[in-house]
Amino acid sequence: MADAFDRSKPHVNVGTIGHVDHGKTTLTAAILNVLNAKGDGYSANVKDVSQIDKAPEEKARGITIALSHSEYQTPNRHYAHIDAPGHADYIKNMITGAAQMDGAILVVAATDGVMPQTREHILLARQVGVPKIIVFLNKCDMVDDADMLDLVEEEVRELLTKQEFDGANAPVIRGSGLQALENASDLNNEWTKKIIELADALDTYIPTPERETDKPFLMPIEDIFSIEGRGTVVTGRIERGQVKVGEEVEIVGIKDTAKTTVTGIEMFNKQLQEGMAGDNAGILLRGLKKEDIHRGQVLAKAGSITPHTEFEAEVYVLKKEEGGRHTPFFSGYKPQFYIGTTDVTGEVTLAEGVEMVMPGDTATFKVKLVSPIALEEQRRFAIREGGKTVGAGVVTKVVA
Repeated sequence: MADAFDRSKPHVNVGTIGHVDHGKTTLTAAILNVLNAKGDGYSANVKDVSQIDKAPEEKARGITIALSHSEYQTPNRHYAHIDAPGHADYIKNMITGAAQMDGAILVVAATDGVMPQTREHILLARQVGVPKIIVFLNKCDMVDDADMLDLVEEEVRELLTKQEFDGANAPVIRGSGLQALENASDLNNEWTKKIIELADALDTYIPTPERETDKPFLMPIEDIFSIEGRGTVVTGRIERGQVKVGEEVEIVGIKDTAKTTVTGIEMFNKQLQEGMAGDNAGILLRGLKKEDIHRGQVLAKAGSITPHTEFEAEVYVLKKEEGGRHTPFFSGYKPQFYIGTTDVTGEVTLAEGVEMVMPGDTATFKVKLVSPIALEEQRRFAIREGGKTVGAGVVTKVVA
């Protein structure tokens, strides 16, 4: 019998990352099966490897991504765990933020050590703001030499430190996803115990995420209406934070930042005293005309976000088979950047020594927008050309 969703436990989003065939999916299945067998405050919705591998496809910012969502609980927390079957799916997920992670489990096969995708996933995790990484050294049952395991662990720690993660203190668990999966019901098995150790590391090492409602208020403006005798209403989905009637807010982007006061909040034709993250709300603003406000601006807590035109980004460029471009692009390329609720033209400058970017590439480049938009690091965007999505990106650094 399924329990009702329990809000008393903090909810945390995690996922497995790492090189192809290092055992991410098997580890995910092992976690689900072992925690389910353990009981005692631990539980999971059990799936087997084939169900996780046949991940349903989702769309995020116009890009198709295969993602598998699993859930499990420890006595302290409720976890949503994502696993992406293919390397390209990982990159697309991390860049579009389709499933944002509060922490990641980096799976490294002890038989191989660090591989190219291991490096790439760690770099991306830093670029997109994943706060903590826990390491699961997998396939340790196939390595007889303890010195070999020490070497692999040392190499992974160095790599984490190099990418500004906490390489010295990150938990490194030496296990075997396959052995744990095959012996899931035997809680005294040495490999099964490693999964419980991993679950405890998730509980202690990954901080409880700040709830979206605790962050500073932000709502990208979608529509603007004039209401006779009442003033101007802006509508949109509140992305984070909360806003109360009577509060002073700023309108940021496109034009000079303007201050205004919230005189009413409406949802489903009901008057509210406050709106919070996730609400689709209409917000009545004092003393502004409809023409003063534009789609693409944001309503935000005063001083919490500023308008910018130049930034660096990490971008995934769609392949032609995904509906992307058929040809490469070069410095000087001027597509539309869809940020928040609107398209803004921007000019691309590729990194030094990079001649061109091909469809299917992941690239880092600079962008200069024609008008200022509310921007901050980790802001996600789509790149469009003639109305179709040709790429997706994340702001890694605001320049000006």
